[in-house]
Amino acid sequence: MDLKIDVEEKEEAVILKLDGEVDVYTAPKLKSRLIDLVDQSKFKIIVNLENIDFMDSSGLGVLVGGLKRVRSHDGAIALVCTQENILKIFRITGLVKVFPIFETESQALQGV
Repeated sequence: MDLKIDVEEKEEAVILKLDGEVDVYTAPKLKSRLIDLVDQSKFKIIVNLENIDFMDSSGLGVLVGGLKRVRSHDGAIALVCTQENILKIFRITGLVKVFPIFETESQALQGV
């Protein structure tokens, strides 16, 4: 399966709505999009994972790399996710302590 990325600017943040799978094949597409946003001075990013069916360690690595990039500019990345199978990956890896995870985009906009 492929990865679709829709970009929407809201308030002072950019929302990336992902649809599909984030794996070794599609993670470079997400990485490229995150790098492009940082290059455009977009440092508050919300990644909506609600329509993600699967994510592997390469997807997690891209998110962590993106977080490092935006933090170097005093920015942040927040996640929107309610899917238990995806949340479990963040719990197991301890990344729930690194990324703020919200149930809705409006909550994430307030928290980023």
